[in-house]
Amino acid sequence: MTPTPESSAVTGASGAAGESLSAGRYVITGSLGSGSQGETLDAVDKREGRAVAIKRFALRSAKSWKDVELAEREATVLSALNHPGLPRYVEHFEEDGALYLVMEKIEGETLAARRKRGHALSHEQVVRFLSDAAACLRYLHGHAPPIVHRDIKPGNVLLRPDGSYCLVDFGSVRDRLKPEGGSTVVGTFGYMAPEQFQGRAAPGSDVYAVAATALSLLTGREPEELPHQGLAIDVEAALRGQADRRLVAALRGMLEPDPDRRTPSVDAALQRSGLLGGARPSAKEERKERWSGGVDRAGSTHPAEEQLRRTFERQRKQLERQQERQQRHRSEKQQRKQRKAERKQTRRAERDARGYAGGQWRRPHRPVPPGILVGVVVLVALRIASVATFALFSVLLPLLFTIIAVPGRRERMQEIGRAGQRGLSRARQHIRYQFLGGPVPDEVRRFLDAMEQHDISRRVDDDAERPRRRVSVDVEAEEAASDEPEPADSAREDVRQRR
Repeated sequence: MTPTPESSAVTGASGAAGESLSAGRYVITGSLGSGSQGETLDAVDKREGRAVAIKRFALRSAKSWKDVELAEREATVLSALNHPGLPRYVEHFEEDGALYLVMEKIEGETLAARRKRGHALSHEQVVRFLSDAAACLRYLHGHAPPIVHRDIKPGNVLLRPDGSYCLVDFGSVRDRLKPEGGSTVVGTFGYMAPEQFQGRAAPGSDVYAVAATALSLLTGREPEELPHQGLAIDVEAALRGQADRRLVAALRGMLEPDPDRRTPSVDAALQRSGLLGGARPSAKEERKERWSGGVDRAGSTHPAEEQLRRTFERQRKQLERQQERQQRHRSEKQQRKQRKAERKQTRRAERDARGYAGGQWRRPHRPVPPGILVGVVVLVALRIASVATFALFSVLLPLLFTIIAVPGRRERMQEIGRAGQRGLSRARQHIRYQFLGGPVPDEVRRFLDAMEQHDISRRVDDDAERPRRRVSVDVEAEEAASDEPEPADSAREDVRQRR
C-alpha cells in the first residue's frame, strides 16, 4: 500500500531498517512512502514468511480527533473487505503510542510515479483501468451502506506487473451515509467532485474521481490545469481529438459536476459508450438522451447542435409556462362560475322567500264547511286527472310509440307523465292546505327554511328594532303546543307578523 510521494509531511516517525514490531513478528526493511495519514513501511512477516506493507500512524502527532478516527476507520473497513483489486488485510495493533495497519504488499508502481517519469497511458490501458476500477467500486458501493473511498487519484492506484490495477490507501474512506459529528472534507483537489467540498461525498464522488484520474493519465496534467467550461472539465478540449469518441463520451458523463446528472457508475459509462463491447444503444435512444441533457455517445460538440438543443429546451419551458397559465385560467373561470351559481341560487331563494312573506301562500281564514266540500270535490278531480295522466303518458302513448318504432318518444312520454304527476301532487297538497286544513306544503316549508338560512327577515322587516321571531315549520311540534291548535295557522300568523 503506497501513499502518494507528493503528499504532505509525515505524521509518524520514519521507520528504521531492522526495527521489529509486534513482539518481533514484523521486521522493517525500508519505507515505501509517506502521506498525510502516516508512513507506509516495507516489512517482512517472519511468522508467515511473506512481504507486507505496514501503515504507521503516530497518535501524538494527530492534529485532531478526526485524524485518529480516520486511522481507526481505515483498519475497520479494510478488515471487512476481500477483493482482488484491493489490498488484503492482515491485522492492526497499537504499539508505543502508534497505530499499525498490516496489509499484504502489492508489487507494482503507482500511476503518479509513472506519470512523473513521463509515461502516459495508452487508450487500451485507460480502458483497462476503468474496467478494473468499475469492478472495485461495484464491490465497495454494493455494501449497505456503500463504502466511499473519497480519495481516488493516480497516487492511490497501483499498476501491477500483469497489467491489472489495484486501488489502495483507504485513509479517507467513509462507511456511513450520515456520520455522527458531521463529515470531514477529505480528498485531493482536482480529483474531488464538487459535492465533496460540501461534505456530501457519495458513490458518485468516486465515479468522478476515477474519470479525473483517467483524464490525468491521458493528458499527463493535473485536472485543475485542464480547460474548463464553468465547473465542468472540457474533455474534448483537454484531449484535442486524440482519444476515441466513445472514451470521450464516457469521461464526460462521469465528470458531470451535477451529481444528479452524472453517470451513476463506471459500469454504466462503459456500457453506454460501447467500450465494453456490449450492444450499442439504438439511434432513437441516443437522440432521446442527447435532448434530455445526457451523455452524447457520439462525442459531437458542433455549435449548431448545441444551439438547437438550447432552443428546444427554451421552447419546452415556454410551453410548460403556457400550460400552467391555461390551467390557472380554467381554474379561475370554474371558480367564478361556481360563485355565480351560488349567488343565483341565493337570490332565487330570497325571491321565493319574499314572495311567501308577501302572502302568496297565506290562507285567508280557517276552513269552513262549504270550503271543505269544494276542496273534497277538487281533490277527487285531481285524483282522476292523476290516474288519467298515468294511463295516457305512462302506458298508452309509450306502448303506441313502441309499436310504431319511433325512437326516443317512449322515454319522452314517460318523462312528461312523471312531470304531470309531480304537478298534480303539489296541487293536491295546496288544496288540502287551503280548504281542508292540511299540513304546510313542501314548497312553503322550503321557503321558510330559505328565510331562516339567508336571514331574509332583515330585508322584509320595515322596523329594524322590532324583535325578530323565528319561523317554525315543525308541524308535529306545533300540534303538541296547546295554545296553537292549528300548525298551518301558526305558520301563517308568523309570516303575517314578519310582513
